[in-house]
Amino acid sequence: MRRIGRFGGVILVIAVLVMGIEAGVASGQADPNRGAHPTGLIYYDAAGYMAAQIMPDRPRPKYAGSQPTPEEAKTALIGYTAYFGTYSIDERTRTVTHHRKGCINPGLVGVDAVRRYEFAAADRLILTPVENPSSRLTWERIK
Repeated sequence: MRRIGRFGGVILVIAVLVMGIEAGVASGQADPNRGAHPTGLIYYDAAGYMAAQIMPDRPRPKYAGSQPTPEEAKTALIGYTAYFGTYSIDERTRTVTHHRKGCINPGLVGVDAVRRYEFAAADRLILTPVENPSSRLTWERIK
């Protein structure tokens, strides 16, 4: 297994979400918790660490006070993805596995996320969750 991408001898990918999350590609329906055009970043480094964040584009009201109410906190978190950890590549199956060490959802800490990967165009990476092949995330490398 090797790490994703080689750029001038250094392995590093930092990308922005450019095509949103094509949830239910066959149905053409956007996830109402994320909206039609969520934004985000994904990061892979040469030491084998990674991080991902995806923010929904649906309305998320500001907190009324300095601390959120339980309902405000719930509304802010719905549809937001954030985790970090290490990663490994299996070139034979064309998958990248994110080994989550920390996650905004405590139930996913320690749970691996396996994604099929494909490279499209010069700088685009498409990740498809193995458990949900109708959902695709298209990332473009930051230059």
